[in-house]
Amino acid sequence: MDPWLWLAFAVIAAYALAVLALAIAGRGEAARALAGFVPDCAVLVARLAKDPATSRGDRILLVALAAYLASPLDLVPDFLPIAGQLDDAILVGLVLRRLIRRRGVDAVRAAWPGPESSLRAVLAASGARVPRATLQ
Repeated sequence: MDPWLWLAFAVIAAYALAVLALAIAGRGEAARALAGFVPDCAVLVARLAKDPATSRGDRILLVALAAYLASPLDLVPDFLPIAGQLDDAILVGLVLRRLIRRRGVDAVRAAWPGPESSLRAVLAASGARVPRATLQ
């Protein structure tokens, strides 16, 4: 078997074990946040793209981001550990930073389907400067 497939399997297994360990430890919200982070980000992008308050240019940017993330062709292939996901994360952060500057944090908060702890991670990754009291 190809070493890259073994590596991909190991990463997926470690991810699943981390979610399981959190669930067994009684940290259900943390397990849900970790397991649902990527799907929550996909829902966020879709909701922001469908929002009538989103400008046409931002909507095009969101659709292009979704297409890029879904595409098997990346600047850095996703099968490369860490670096493969890093280019995706940087693009998501840049697009969200633009949206937050144009529409504000409240638009992102209204579209976020996941737990508050995950939203804080998304906002931090986008470079949004949000007072801590605003996030609670």
